[in-house]
Amino acid sequence: MKIYFHLNIAGFSNCYVVVNEQTKETLIIDPGQITEGIIDLIEGNSYILTGILITHNHGSHVHGLKTLQKIYSPQIFAADWEVARQDTTVLKDDGLITVSGLSVRYSSLPGHSADSMIYKIGQVIFTGDTISAGRIGSTSSKFSEHILQNNIISKILSQQDDTVLMPGHGPLTSVLAEKKFNADLFPAKDTFTA
Repeated sequence: MKIYFHLNIAGFSNCYVVVNEQTKETLIIDPGQITEGIIDLIEGNSYILTGILITHNHGSHVHGLKTLQKIYSPQIFAADWEVARQDTTVLKDDGLITVSGLSVRYSSLPGHSADSMIYKIGQVIFTGDTISAGRIGSTSSKFSEHILQNNIISKILSQQDDTVLMPGHGPLTSVLAEKKFNADLFPAKDTFTA
């Protein structure tokens, strides 16, 4: 498996192109903006775009979807039918699918949005906006924040420490780094005594 990173300048969101090196089948995670660079990557390497995974239905993660649908015929996976309407394969709860010849574990992880999904391929989790380096995703209430924190701990931080986290915004991180340094999950305790 090979992973290419692309930054969507308009929304400062991350897009990932994941390639099955054996078959050249390719999937894209969160096509916020499709640039010439992404098309050149696919076409220049004779990759075959067969799947798109959406972590959640926010504009900076889905705006490029219509462009891809005009050029290719990928299968689209998301938790929200509104993403691509009749072209959407709706995912619920937790499960396992095969996309582009790759085994993909998916988990519903609400909190940032009701339709938030994470995807694990090998030792990499694509987290969307549920967690980023040192922070958790924004929420609309304290209740949603509590749900998000619990979901992150049970579904992401329960993975092996060396699992790489590729978020929807910001730099990549790891399970171990988040266990040690995520201020939204584990606030620093004052160890000062007078």
